[in-house]
Amino acid sequence: MNSVGPSLWQVIPFKSLSGDTAPSLFSLGTASETMLAQFAGSSRGEIPLSWVEVGIASSLLLINMLVSISMQLGIAKQLITSSLRMVIQLALIGLVLKQIFAIAMLAPVLILAGVMTVIAGFAAVRRIGTRYQSIHATAIFSIWISSWIVTGITLLTIVKPEPWYQPSVLIPLLGMVLGNSLTGISLGLERFLSELKQNREQIETLLCLGATRWESCRPSMIQATRAAMIPILNTMSVAGIVSIPGMMTGQLLAGAAPMQAVNYQIMIMFVIAAAIALGTVTALILTYHKVTSVDHQIKWSELRVVDQEN
Repeated sequence: MNSVGPSLWQVIPFKSLSGDTAPSLFSLGTASETMLAQFAGSSRGEIPLSWVEVGIASSLLLINMLVSISMQLGIAKQLITSSLRMVIQLALIGLVLKQIFAIAMLAPVLILAGVMTVIAGFAAVRRIGTRYQSIHATAIFSIWISSWIVTGITLLTIVKPEPWYQPSVLIPLLGMVLGNSLTGISLGLERFLSELKQNREQIETLLCLGATRWESCRPSMIQATRAAMIPILNTMSVAGIVSIPGMMTGQLLAGAAPMQAVNYQIMIMFVIAAAIALGTVTALILTYHKVTSVDHQIKWSELRVVDQEN
């Protein structure tokens, strides 16, 4: 990525985890790891990429195409569509972020953050096969509560940018937390609702024997919460041994000191884990109250099976 003007490292100082003055930024996902690295490391180590190099990287997708065709997976068209969507979406967000970074005002930052949160809520529901009427509202609220609280704590007590709504810090950090939260919430809701339908007879038996709605649904909620936490637990357990996490990789590519990159990666792992746990529990509690009644019955009529969106 070519730099325009002075490096972000040179513009905005931040207090590092070790107490030294150092810049910091967190990512929207893979696309903004380089931006994070510009804050946490020296720009002298940055490796710029032109569209030619990006085009060469895109040719690696031929491997996926060959696998799909040879094994008749039937996902070749989806690979092309998803790739084009990714390029267009990232190019557009790049243009939007360029303008917002230049303006650096609270209102545009909050508007973009709100739009990102709503989109994340809808994205969380896309892969859920069993739904109820207000599931989108549940997902949006849960992601909003978890991501904004955790991001706010991170900004105000750890990163401490000046001003606190510095868009080149807030937006990438929130985006990364949103991306991980929506995955956890999606997995949790999918498991909980599918568990209810699969264990309907057992649940009805418990209710007939005098169990409360909580007692009958508790095993399903436990399984759902565990399912939501598995990805982040797996990532944390092998970080640094099997893999170097994406954010740390971005920092190292931009020339950050290895231990500084380690500090930020450890911190962000904890931030993501907290957001996933808070968002999943919030979504499951809201769903539990939506699909059960005060009479300790399950509202089976509220649940419907739908085709998962692509």
